[in-house]
Amino acid sequence: MCGIVGIFNIIEPVPQARDKALRMAAKVRHRGPDWSGIYSDEKAILAHERLSIVDVEHGAQPLFDKQNGNVLAVNGEIYNHMHLRSELKKEHLWQTKSDCEVILYLYDEYGPDFLNMLNGMFAFVLYDKQKGKYFVARDHIGIIPLYVGSDDKGTFYIASEMKALNDYCSTVKEFPPGHYMMGTQEFVQWYKPEWGQKIPTKKLVLSDIRQALEKSVKGEMMSDVPYGVLISGGLDSSLIAAIASKYRKKRVESGDQEEAWWPRLHSFAVGLADSPDLKYAKKVAEYIGTVHHEIIFTIQEGFDAIRDVIYHLETFDVTTIRAATPMYLMARKIKSMGIKMVLSGEGADEVFGGYLYFHKAPNKQEFYEETVRKLSLLSKYDCLRANKATAAWGVETRVPFLDKDFLDFAMGFDPEEKMCSGDKIEKYVLRKAFEGYIPDEILWRQKEQFSDGVGYGWINFLKRNAEGAVSDEMMANAKTRFPVQTPSSKEEYYYRQIFDSFFNCPGAALTVPVGPTIACSTPTAFRWSKEFAKSADPSGRSVKEHQQALNKSGKE
Repeated sequence: MCGIVGIFNIIEPVPQARDKALRMAAKVRHRGPDWSGIYSDEKAILAHERLSIVDVEHGAQPLFDKQNGNVLAVNGEIYNHMHLRSELKKEHLWQTKSDCEVILYLYDEYGPDFLNMLNGMFAFVLYDKQKGKYFVARDHIGIIPLYVGSDDKGTFYIASEMKALNDYCSTVKEFPPGHYMMGTQEFVQWYKPEWGQKIPTKKLVLSDIRQALEKSVKGEMMSDVPYGVLISGGLDSSLIAAIASKYRKKRVESGDQEEAWWPRLHSFAVGLADSPDLKYAKKVAEYIGTVHHEIIFTIQEGFDAIRDVIYHLETFDVTTIRAATPMYLMARKIKSMGIKMVLSGEGADEVFGGYLYFHKAPNKQEFYEETVRKLSLLSKYDCLRANKATAAWGVETRVPFLDKDFLDFAMGFDPEEKMCSGDKIEKYVLRKAFEGYIPDEILWRQKEQFSDGVGYGWINFLKRNAEGAVSDEMMANAKTRFPVQTPSSKEEYYYRQIFDSFFNCPGAALTVPVGPTIACSTPTAFRWSKEFAKSADPSGRSVKEHQQALNKSGKE
């Protein structure tokens, strides 16, 4: 993970603009504490704060194309960079073994079209010095954050996080996932998958899921530094950890021909002392043979961190803050052990319809449309949380379920096979495809929200705190106090006050979506959720009875 800053259409003298860029870069240095770099001329400034994971010795940025003068600053990882080198037709003056350098030469040969060739997570700015243009792009689903802004003089800014723009911009907004801009401030969509345009009809073969996900995890194990896995005790992270454990002994960059530099795989779980997640995570770790670490926090420690969490996440969304706080605390412990990168399980629920209200989907079309919509929101929720909560301590989180190749595969078969009507457990096909990889009690365990699984007292405490801190009168006047993105609950009001103390740039609040249907994305899905909430579970039985039925049906 790294931090990038760019300034274009510069009006003020270069020394002043360069000093400004350095101050902006310092705001995102937590993302890349290993080295700082900057390029500046009278038209453009690119600053980079590096977290060195691939080619630690030589991969400092900005990177330069010595043949045409192009300059590049990247936050992210290009997992297929070695293959892409073979796709180049010209001779280039390679300077590093960094996965990011290939972007310079792909741009030289293919122009913006090369974006569809990349498999990775990224946000980058490339300065085409000969044309005097900037080329900015963000990955397909928004795994890596990116923001843009402008001031009253017409100077254009980009940054990995909004905090770098807040003091200098009169407007700020999120750079949309799967888009680029080329020399203008117009967003151009480059990621246009077939699965987002029509409902697929392809039938699923379970072995194809195993093959596709294993390929994704293995590809994302690319690292020259120690790495680990996060295990929440649920299905998704446990599967990612199990697959990583399977391939940990060989160096994937060598095609499994060399011994791994870091053959012992470390796993991490976080929770309160009574957390159900800790119990299940430990069972997974023992089963797959990782060196396991439990990070136990207290409610007071979590609450004390809330202000810092909001600053780093740049959101006031309630669910995101609840879940991000334990992750933020865990990331600090992970970094203290010398781990720079972790693999995590975000994205599976959106791809496979894993949220419990999907039991109420009336047909495959509505089921499918809801998965597509949930994926479109990830950059504002789970991707934002996973990235920024760990980047706050200089740790990079990779998410194999959202790998572009895997996403195109998993969204490309008939959604009817993902549906979970009746007693069929959510994400049944994913569970069935990986029987034997993790213990059955975790493989067939029903989903819990991360913020619930770390310990039920955590959410109850946050609700009680908000009730005491935000009066009924304050809520009644919320529309006056916050006319834009008005909070709909006392807890959200409480977080919004903190958010506004950090981010007062016009437009900052608009980067955070609010509203009663946001959690379920569409009015139709909101109706499913309301129906779901009428009973303890989708079938109306007790939770225990329902779980027993799901476990039974899953194993048959």
